[in-house]
Amino acid sequence: MKELLTPLIQTEIIIRLLASPAGQNLRGMLHNNTSVYKIANAVNWFKENYAESITMDMLAAKVHMNTSTFRQLFKKVTSMSPLQYLKTIRLQNARNFMLSEDIDAASAAIRVGYESISQFSREYKRYFGTSPKQDVKNMRI
Repeated sequence: MKELLTPLIQTEIIIRLLASPAGQNLRGMLHNNTSVYKIANAVNWFKENYAESITMDMLAAKVHMNTSTFRQLFKKVTSMSPLQYLKTIRLQNARNFMLSEDIDAASAAIRVGYESISQFSREYKRYFGTSPKQDVKNMRI
């Protein structure tokens, strides 16, 4: 019975998603020339290359958009600026490295692309609410 219902349930979910307010964005991700597709490519680039140094001009050029339009559309689609998004990915990955590989904050900061350890610590505390060292200690308890 489950084998018969699963495809029907999946189809129903897809139809409801496409008919929802988010449906236009979802449909846009399927077409190569849409702005949403280009932003999805930028998001994927961030996820795969978060430790690399890149300017927004360079990333906008990678997805064939001008910088101003890229920033505006990126924020509209993700609810974050491109730099905020990159920072979030870097901080979350640094936290994962400190927890899973037992490395210190300075090593994690460098590994995820920060050039300044003090900036990393400030941003980490602002994002997670506590210092990297204390956060890792709390997570292990």
